Amino acid sequence: MASGDRVRVRGVSIFRPIIYGNTATVLTPKERESLSSPDHTHKWTVAVRSAASVPDSEQVGGADDLGYFIKRVTFKLHDTYSNPARNIDKPPFEVSETGWGEFEIQIRITFIPEAGEKAMVMYHHLKLHPWTASGEPEIPPLDAAIKAGPVHSWQYDEVVFNDPYQNFLNLLTSHPPTPLPKTKKKPVPFHLANPGSLEASKGGVPEFISQMEKEEADRLEEARQAVIAEQDRWRAMLIEKEKEAQRLTKQI
Repeated sequence: MASGDRVRVRGVSIFRPIIYGNTATVLTPKERESLSSPDHTHKWTVAVRSAASVPDSEQVGGADDLGYFIKRVTFKLHDTYSNPARNIDKPPFEVSETGWGEFEIQIRITFIPEAGEKAMVMYHHLKLHPWTASGEPEIPPLDAAIKAGPVHSWQYDEVVFNDPYQNFLNLLTSHPPTPLPKTKKKPVPFHLANPGSLEASKGGVPEFISQMEKEEADRLEEARQAVIAEQDRWRAMLIEKEKEAQRLTKQI
């Protein structure tokens, strides 16, 4: 490897859109009979995928192979599962299991050595039951759950690489991501940060579109501005308290 390849390209940021989350389907009585744990009610898959979907696919996301910049994805399941830390070293980066309860899954993305980047850690709450606007679980009767089809819970994110190494930048630019569709042809994924998307998320396999990418960026910026405003408010309160303490000290 040439020494120039290990030089960081300053002032450059490059990102890759990904989604992470799960799909869950209720088990039929016959399917439950064949399990070693008959108390399990659902089969589910948790995954990290490219944000764009394959046209006419029944899978959310996954149009691009992320193996060119991701070395490993580790899914930390609930401790009741055997071997709860599942290391997936090649695409598809996913784990399929059965279970009866919802729980938080830690997702750790390890990048290829050429990236020179620390691992990225995210958290996903496994979703088994249909969404409600309040976010509270809704457990429908078995027949209704089977008829309704899979439950989808997916979050859009962007992996951003700032000041990347030249060789890694070359690798990324040689694998451009599949663009997200500009118009809505399938249901959009529901997210609690956008309650209005609940109705739009019903009726089939969801798909991320470019408008949702912009809306997500806008929501993140709004949240960032809210945090800054709250920090400023507390800073002003602290300054006032310090001034008050100084006045009291002088009086003493």
